Amino acid sequence: MRLGLALGYWGRGPDPGQLELAREAERLGYDSVWTAEAWGSDAFTPLTWIAAHTSRIRLGTAVAQMAARTPTATAMHALTLDHLSGGRMMLGLGLSGPQVVEGWYGRPFPDSPLTATREYVDVIRQVLARQGPVELAGRFHRHPYTGEDGTGTGRPLRPITHPLRADLPVLLGAEGPKNIAQTTRIADGWLPLYWSPLRTDVYAASLADLPADFMVAPMARAQVCDDVAKGLLPVKAMLGFYIGGMGHATRNFHAGLMARMGFEAEAHRIQELFLAGRRQEAVLAVPDDFADEISLVGPRERIAERLELWRTGPVTDLLVTAPDPLTLRVLAELNA
Repeated sequence: MRLGLALGYWGRGPDPGQLELAREAERLGYDSVWTAEAWGSDAFTPLTWIAAHTSRIRLGTAVAQMAARTPTATAMHALTLDHLSGGRMMLGLGLSGPQVVEGWYGRPFPDSPLTATREYVDVIRQVLARQGPVELAGRFHRHPYTGEDGTGTGRPLRPITHPLRADLPVLLGAEGPKNIAQTTRIADGWLPLYWSPLRTDVYAASLADLPADFMVAPMARAQVCDDVAKGLLPVKAMLGFYIGGMGHATRNFHAGLMARMGFEAEAHRIQELFLAGRRQEAVLAVPDDFADEISLVGPRERIAERLELWRTGPVTDLLVTAPDPLTLRVLAELNA
C-alpha cells in the first residue's frame, strides 16, 4: 500500500507549512501529494507550486471539480502540469453536488450525473490521446458545439500541444453505488471520501470487477497523539460540515453515504442540527466510532494496529491528511 499526502483546499488563505509538508513527504518516500478545491482556492495552482519545489513525488488533484471547467480546459491543465513536472500528474475529478454546482458555479446540476461524468472523461481521454480532433455529440458536452445559440462555425480541433502521456491517470471521486461501479469501468482509479476498513461490504458490489492496476485511494485524517478523543475532533468537525452543510437537506451525497455505512439516524441528526444553525452541536453529534473508523488517530502502537486493517482490502493508496512531520514520519516507518 502506497502512501500519499492529501493537503486539501485552503481556508482563509495559503498555509506556508503545506509546501514543507509536501517536501518532507517526498523525503520520506511518499508516493504522491494531492490538492483540492471547493469554492475558494483552485486545485491546479498550488499543485504547480509544489511541483516546482519537488522532483519525484507524484502530483494529484483530489479533487478538481468538473463544473469549474469544460473538459477540454481541465485536460489542458493536466497536460500542461504533466509536461512541467516530468510526467508526475494524476487527474482526480469530482462532480460535486447541486448546492455547489448551482450556487457557486452558476450551472445546472446534471439530471443524469453518470452520463455527464462519462462524457467528461471521454473528452479528456480524447485530448490526451491526440489521435484526432475532439468530437462528441453528447447530452451534456458537445464538441464542436451545435446548440441553437451558437454560430454554427465551430469545427473539431485537436490539441496544439502534444500531451506527454496519453495514459495520464484519471481518477474519480464517486460516492453512489452506480457511480462507483462506472468509475471502475471508465477511470484508472477511485478516490473514496470515507473509507472504513470495517465496512468494506458497503462497496463490495460496486467493486466486484476491479481491473488490474486500478487505484483505490481513500483519504484519512492521521495524527500521532496520546489523546484519541482530542485527536478525533478535527475529523468530527470535517464530518459535521460535510454531512450537515455540503448539500441540501433533501440531497446530500455525503449524508447518504454515511447512512449506507450504518449511521442513518446519526446522519439525519447532524443535518438537523447544522441546518438549524447549531453547528457545534452538529460536530459533537458525529459518532466517535464513525470518525475513528475512517481515520488513523492515537499513539503509534494504536495506529500501527489499525493500519493493518487498511491493508486487508482493495486499498492501493492511503492518502493521509497529517498536521505535522512527526505523523508523516511514523506512518512512513509503519508502512515500510
